[in-house]
Amino acid sequence: MSDTSKGHVLGVGGVFFRSKDPGSLGSWYQEHLGFQVEEWGDTRGTSFSPEDMPANAFTVWSAFASKTEYFGTSGQSYMINLVVDDLDQALENVAAGGAQVLEEREEHDFGRFGWFVDPDGNRVELWEPPGGD
Repeated sequence: MSDTSKGHVLGVGGVFFRSKDPGSLGSWYQEHLGFQVEEWGDTRGTSFSPEDMPANAFTVWSAFASKTEYFGTSGQSYMINLVVDDLDQALENVAAGGAQVLEEREEHDFGRFGWFVDPDGNRVELWEPPGGD
């Protein structure tokens, strides 16, 4: 008999995806969104500590219908949502880096959202939780 009080997911441990040029993409995110990118063998990455997140931030796991247009029209099967402290400034930063910033914005009780397409063609969602100035 299994112990049903163990073996449960406690959070997201990472987001992993392919890139045609991981070094260049990592550098782009570092320059325009402040990632502290490190070289990890043949990959590049960063880690985010829970204490660095705003008090009203949280991580969402959500399966979308296969025909969703929420991820854009690129046919990508995933979308990364990044928590930011200032949505407008973050969108200005990625635009300065040549990203395609999408005009659409959403405001909800749980925060503000905006989107851009990164140099690899990935649609990325930015989320400013409520109270983030």
